[in-house]
Amino acid sequence: MRKITLASLILFAFLAACSEKKPERPNIILILADDYGYMDLQAYAEKLTGTDKSEMYYETPNLDRLVSEGISFSKAYACQLCSPTRASILTGKYAGRVGFTTALPPRDTYYNQGIETPEGQYPHDVIYHFDPIDIEHAWTNASSNSAVPAGSPIDGGRDEISLAEAMPDYHSAFIGKWHLGGIGAEGYQPADQGFEPIAWYDAGGSPYFNWRKAWNNRDKTLYPNAPQDEWMIGDAGKETGKEYLTDDLTDQALNYLDERAKIKGQPFFLYFCHFAVHGPWQAKAVDSTYFAEKDTRGWNGHNIPNYAGMVRGLDNSVGSILEKLEETGLDENTLVIFFSDNGGWDYRFSRGEMGTNNAPLRGGKACLSEGGIRVPLIFYWKGKLSGGEWCDIAVDCTDLYPTVLQAAGYDLEPYVQGEEIDGRSLMPLLGDLTNSKGEYKHDTRYWHYPFNVSVYSPFDGQFLTPRSSIMEKNYKLIFDWHGRLKLFDLEKDLEENYNLAKEMPEKTEDLYRKLMIWLEENVDKQYWPVLNPDYKPALEARKDAPFVDLYKAYKAGKDIVELAHE
Repeated sequence: MRKITLASLILFAFLAACSEKKPERPNIILILADDYGYMDLQAYAEKLTGTDKSEMYYETPNLDRLVSEGISFSKAYACQLCSPTRASILTGKYAGRVGFTTALPPRDTYYNQGIETPEGQYPHDVIYHFDPIDIEHAWTNASSNSAVPAGSPIDGGRDEISLAEAMPDYHSAFIGKWHLGGIGAEGYQPADQGFEPIAWYDAGGSPYFNWRKAWNNRDKTLYPNAPQDEWMIGDAGKETGKEYLTDDLTDQALNYLDERAKIKGQPFFLYFCHFAVHGPWQAKAVDSTYFAEKDTRGWNGHNIPNYAGMVRGLDNSVGSILEKLEETGLDENTLVIFFSDNGGWDYRFSRGEMGTNNAPLRGGKACLSEGGIRVPLIFYWKGKLSGGEWCDIAVDCTDLYPTVLQAAGYDLEPYVQGEEIDGRSLMPLLGDLTNSKGEYKHDTRYWHYPFNVSVYSPFDGQFLTPRSSIMEKNYKLIFDWHGRLKLFDLEKDLEENYNLAKEMPEKTEDLYRKLMIWLEENVDKQYWPVLNPDYKPALEARKDAPFVDLYKAYKAGKDIVELAHE
């Protein structure tokens, strides 16, 4: 009998390993909706309220299909506004760490004004950002970054490794709303962050009809002192013949999928960022007419035909993507992720009458209450994920970065070590919905919005003041810098009706301390609100809650829970 040597065993093992067929790496499509609320998706509204879909006003059959054939997260969190969420998705970090504290319309930055950047600040920080507010406020607004560092010479050595750059052997493409590029700054657009740009616009909103001229504009008139030859605000891409923006962007995506289906051996990552359902609220006439006459108009405060039509347009886009995947055979190995960049624009708290209604969630876009930050998140992967399942573990937008990387087969260790990123992969949860094995280790999350905002607070009806928040497991603390603390047990009080701050002073103090330590260690001071030297307490509109500087009291070792208003 022939003697089997150790060397032979090693050789046999090596040959066996070589003969094993490695699993094909998946294509990945991340669809990001804009201002799409939790209650805008029928399957989510049904789960939360128990209402039959036939009684609802909005119609989302294609997204409902994703829910029925995939895994949905009931406690997924974004930031309160679009650019911060997009910065988190692109970098895997909390937005405050990257300096994204708000979403900006055209604003002056040191870069686009050709001004020397003050020491300690970043060239793409806004010089000042404000809303038209005519009442007294104790704090003046912070600054905000407007461009994700891309390793440009003016970045001072800063270079965020974008999600696309972290996937060098994938073909990464970008379509739609960017809003991370310094308001048209050269060197900070999708192509500079590792994407092939197909059709894109570096702005917060866009018209849905006749948009191409604005997207293709290269004129520097708005920022003549910017040190670049042309304004890099966008590119409308190839003509598709579609007159409606949502349809055009969808066709751009479908054409891309057709092209990739012909290419073998290289997986792709498509980051598809719709403008829908962000204002201006413009729907196709056929959809507006349909919803104007629908007999369920008014359910849950949903009664605006143009908005409902935009919801339908977005849903149809998702349906078209699924159909194209099936038509090309790409559905056999493509992971589709659907997410929203913040909660719905709730007309009850805005200055207008357009938008949606997030009830029973409190508040909406720009609020740190649940209506502003809790959003739909769905994973669909044919043959890989069970259908119709829900995960009730809290997750957030920073988790998408490592999730996409792990799904694509990349090693996460370099990103997790030393907290290079804040997010943790959701892949373990997709196979263990209750996290029974404890492999998903991310139970504390942070928000920071240091601005006075012309959106009405869902708690007192006055304009919003600077706020920061921490969530640890089921407890969420909202710190209103005006001098209020609100603690909610979201497991028992999803509508945030019962402030536990005074009832649970130790928990309140503990969460506040953790929040302030995180801010001090991670958020540069130009992104903190500043005390207003011209503040006149006698003119304060919030008569039941005089201003209290809780941060100063905290630093002095005082009892901040006792001093705080509810």
